[in-house]
Amino acid sequence: MTLLAPAPAPAAPAARSARSDALEKLLGAIAISIRSQRRLFPAVDDTIPLGTDGLSLVYVLAGRVAVPAAAGLPDDLSAGDVLLLSGARPLALHVPSGAGVLVSHLSLTDGSAHVGELLPDLAWIRGFAELEPAAAALAQHMGTDAPVVCDRDGDLVICRMMATTLLQSVIRAWSNVCAPQGWPSLTGDPFLDRVVDAVNADPGRDWTVEQMASVSALSRSVFAERFRAAFDRSPGQYVAEVRMRAARALLIDGRGVSEVSRELGYASDEGFSRAFRRHTGLTPSAWRARGSLASA
Repeated sequence: MTLLAPAPAPAAPAARSARSDALEKLLGAIAISIRSQRRLFPAVDDTIPLGTDGLSLVYVLAGRVAVPAAAGLPDDLSAGDVLLLSGARPLALHVPSGAGVLVSHLSLTDGSAHVGELLPDLAWIRGFAELEPAAAALAQHMGTDAPVVCDRDGDLVICRMMATTLLQSVIRAWSNVCAPQGWPSLTGDPFLDRVVDAVNADPGRDWTVEQMASVSALSRSVFAERFRAAFDRSPGQYVAEVRMRAARALLIDGRGVSEVSRELGYASDEGFSRAFRRHTGLTPSAWRARGSLASA
């Protein structure tokens, strides 16, 4: 979905407080890796492709940048505007001579993958520099002029923190300007949201349909029907996906297979390994080794 709509009418104080809590939780859950981050000031007109292999964030540093009419956006973006793409569809930006952009290609870590489910396919924020002046000032100093992300000791950590702050600020600005009513609810159903929050907070619990229905304050049959309609999967399948997402993040953090297995509520390491391989195609040990190589 492309969302450029005006902000909804102000919510009642209680609803606004609940929304603020949900937004803070969402922003706090964001963890990223940087695939590339460039500052581009082309000497001649240039076209920049934005692919579908992760998040793309474009901040216009100077001039005006043209976008395809079919994108559902205004004809161009001005200095201080931001464009955020979730990777659901490709887009090409036309950057004329004299204009400048910061282009960040980012990936959410496995532990933050659920954040991507809540983001629009494409979002444009006019006047981001006025809405989030601190983050806009930060963007002026991000990125490199060469195809190298970071080249000094410690740069990778600093670059990642800066990119995380910019992304968090973009999402916050979008949520205050044009997010749909009820966002960041994944379902738009407060009863199901309780269950989603509970499962994500404690994926290792032995979640049964009865327990989840109790959390939702719905009967078992009503809960199961509404859950499947919202997620197109059973409650048990959802719990398994959350566990696997948590497992991937814990393994990359260096946790042992047995430790992760116990933390996520599996009766045995063998059962955990079989479940992990069904979801990822790799054993837990192989996944952890791949993560170590990627961060080396």
